[in-house]
Amino acid sequence: MTVADILLLALGAVAVGAGALVVSSTHLVRSGLYLVVSLGAIAGLYLVLGAELVAWVQVLVYVGAVVVLLLFAVMLTRAPIGPSTDLDRPPGPSALIGAGVGLGLAALFVDAFRWIEFPRADPGTAEQVGREVFGTWVLPFEVLSILLLSALVGAIVLSRPDLGARPAPPAAEEGSGEQEAEVPA
Repeated sequence: MTVADILLLALGAVAVGAGALVVSSTHLVRSGLYLVVSLGAIAGLYLVLGAELVAWVQVLVYVGAVVVLLLFAVMLTRAPIGPSTDLDRPPGPSALIGAGVGLGLAALFVDAFRWIEFPRADPGTAEQVGREVFGTWVLPFEVLSILLLSALVGAIVLSRPDLGARPAPPAAEEGSGEQEAEVPA
């Protein structure tokens, strides 16, 4: 075993463990922080594999933007910070999705070590990837950014009852309209 293999195993264990804590924690803010740990471990995996650009994109986009947006949205909407029983869900759908993802990852693992030969496609170049991202996928990317921005603005508006609220009418004065003198203590 090489040092890279040990690092891959350790970072993979951290990513899987933190991912399990994300979905099993009853604290919403802690779940967000476990997500940061999991995504950071995945960025470390990219670094070990020699994909530095993908690792920094992982850190900047996912850890730096998506998780911060999630945590700000939670804090701005005044969601409960402590343990919440609302976060408990039946395990059936998540187990089904987890099994599907596990099967997909197992197929990739088998293909990576060539235990079974799968038909191969030609690898893409940076030029082809850039052409796809900035040509075909630029509009969905921009639509998604507008959607995330509008969700954040909506969370701010919903969490602040003073925005758009009309001032309360002044209370009607009781009595003859004369002000009562204050009695010194």
